[in-house]
Amino acid sequence: MNMPRVSPPEVKGWCPGAFTPMRSGDGLILRIRPHMGRLSRAQVLGLCAAAQEHASGFIDLTNRANLQLRGVRDDAYDALLAALLKLDLLDPDPKTERRRNMIVTPFWQSGDLTERLGLELINRLSELPDLPAKFGFSIDSGSAPVLGGDSADIRIERTELGGVLVRADGAEWARAVDLDRTIDMVIELAHWFADNSDHERRRMAQVVEHLPQDWRQELPAPAAPPGRAGPRAGGMMVGTAFGSCPAVGLAELIRQSDARELILTPWRLFFLPGVTTVRRPGFITDPQDPLLRARACPGAPFCTSASVETRRIATKLAPRVSGDLHVSGCSKGCAHPRNADVTLVGREGRFDLVRNGASWDDPVRRGLTPDELLSGVEPL
Repeated sequence: MNMPRVSPPEVKGWCPGAFTPMRSGDGLILRIRPHMGRLSRAQVLGLCAAAQEHASGFIDLTNRANLQLRGVRDDAYDALLAALLKLDLLDPDPKTERRRNMIVTPFWQSGDLTERLGLELINRLSELPDLPAKFGFSIDSGSAPVLGGDSADIRIERTELGGVLVRADGAEWARAVDLDRTIDMVIELAHWFADNSDHERRRMAQVVEHLPQDWRQELPAPAAPPGRAGPRAGGMMVGTAFGSCPAVGLAELIRQSDARELILTPWRLFFLPGVTTVRRPGFITDPQDPLLRARACPGAPFCTSASVETRRIATKLAPRVSGDLHVSGCSKGCAHPRNADVTLVGREGRFDLVRNGASWDDPVRRGLTPDELLSGVEPL
């Protein structure tokens, strides 16, 4: 197979794509963007095999409904790319793969509006201007928006009466569009952003105040809550602690349940159509499980930016926190770049405590040891 050649992986401040991996303490990290957020049974099993052979053996769910592999050795990188291309999990053209940064409402049906708009946007990616690596799109065109809290810069949504809107992230109001011109308007808004952004303003919400008035016409339909772990119509929503699962366990789950497809969501959950029972250890179907309210990056020693172990601490502390818990190995907050009820930030082997804030906010306590946290000396 002729694979596109890429430069040797370097340490960079971007989200790691398949052709632009990022180096970390345990090897290379790369992300996979399955087309329209879905994998066939064969693709899931093939990805699990590749993760075991060429990476750490774990598969992570990201908050953009992507999949992430860590611990890829330099000498295994080309073989992993070849495996992903063979599984049709990557676009052969690196530029197209990079631009296909989109989230779709998870429960679209074959032939519906979401699929039609998603496929048209994919087919017209070459018409987009050069955009920042993290710039993304959401197609939230189900009966009610469910992706409003998830990362995207240009959003396709619905009105209460079923019309179609294009909305710039950060704007309350959106532009009503004719259905057959929806993607035209998405591309037009992307060009407006390219003309009005700069090196310091690389996301739509940072420039949205300058948006022309004709992009402020109608309000989207009221948002629906995102999906929850557990049974739902047509199948089972499944979670994993910290969005990470062992590839061997996922493969066994797919085989045992005879699942024909896996649907990704940006909520650290995946949906298995037609599945009614999940008994495989390590997978969560109880919506009240406290681990679903806990977020933690891999931490030390897996990330070179982290000075603390994170996930063991988060696992033990999650039942003691009534709201959301975020344990971050450093102040970047990669696992949860937003507010949480309790945020613990690693610094020089200890933790700073932030309440109702993000990892970069001012802490109320500094220099807490892991033992102090685990012993309950510090109330959470």
